[in-house]
Amino acid sequence: MTGFNEPASTQTALLLLGRGSDAGSERGVDCPGELPAPSDPDLVERARAAKEALGGNVFVLGHHYQRDEVIQFADVTGDSFKLAQQAAARPDAEYIVFCGVHFMAESADILTGDHQRVVLPDMAAGCSMADMATASQVEQCWEDLQRVGVADVTVPVTYMNSTAAIKGFVGREGGIVCTSSNAERALRWAYDQGEKVLFLPDQHLGRNTMVREMGYSLDDCVLYNPHKPNGGLTDDELRNAKIILWKGHCSVHGRFTLACVEEMRRVDPEVNILVHPECTHEVVEAADYVGSTEYIIKALEAAEPGSSWAIGTELNLVRRLANRFPDKKISFLDKTVCYCSTMNRIDLPHLVWALEELVAGRVPNVITVDERTASYAREALDRMLALP
Repeated sequence: MTGFNEPASTQTALLLLGRGSDAGSERGVDCPGELPAPSDPDLVERARAAKEALGGNVFVLGHHYQRDEVIQFADVTGDSFKLAQQAAARPDAEYIVFCGVHFMAESADILTGDHQRVVLPDMAAGCSMADMATASQVEQCWEDLQRVGVADVTVPVTYMNSTAAIKGFVGREGGIVCTSSNAERALRWAYDQGEKVLFLPDQHLGRNTMVREMGYSLDDCVLYNPHKPNGGLTDDELRNAKIILWKGHCSVHGRFTLACVEEMRRVDPEVNILVHPECTHEVVEAADYVGSTEYIIKALEAAEPGSSWAIGTELNLVRRLANRFPDKKISFLDKTVCYCSTMNRIDLPHLVWALEELVAGRVPNVITVDERTASYAREALDRMLALP
């Protein structure tokens, strides 16, 4: 079998990997404290020494999209919800170092004990999708639904990839959190409670689940744009829709196009196209398999040796899978580099700095969700945990 074909790089991709900087577009992203130089040849040993010194007092979580240099120090790897669950299952660990993005660390803080502190190695590691739905925007949307008389029969559902404030809103209004692997169950639960759903913040996961998994039509879905009055919709459109999708998306999965799929099939007619449900509807319709990050990993574990796969998800994970399964031909669905830019901010220098700060008795970059928001968000998360 041939090795993994690295997608073509770009200047933007180099910036995402920390090779170079652009002060004009990266304001306010410095962490307090002195970071080790990224070229420091002793970084790996420093990380090992700091982690060993902390012992059972620290638990390091690594999201699947992290770079290998960070993943090697993770006690557990997984998707955002699995990692938050794992943090909650380690009550003896005083410090949870979350190598992921901000909303994931918030969820870990909500689910862990008051005696534990969640540390994010780089506070600039956010999520563009989560940032596409602010609390004030969602409150305005809810007012629009109240004005047209449908809020009482609308159940809010938010994807795990949302801020604590949005999870808190959803919990307050009787809604539920979902992941990409249980979105169908969460939506069926929501329709048992009401007549329609407000789905936040990823339009594609909501649309794909409704149409592909639940048998609804595209006409049952409307798209609420928070930057337009009334979401850019008429009152009748709000009243008649079965699901009101928020105009948000993942900047990584949104890059994959129908042309990418068609090109892969032209080059290799035997290829299996496997994509994440955050991809656009036309891409998932053209794919052979669609599923969450954990689904993608399990599909490749079970795949026949010699089989060919083109994967539509974040590049760090695809590369790692290609290295893990050299007996299968695994390709990246896009031709060019497609990293999660904010996830890639968690690099080895930031991890070393965070661990060494803890060794020195200083706790950096603590993620804390206020008690009221955490209480409502926990209600929405608990409803998800109670799903059959």
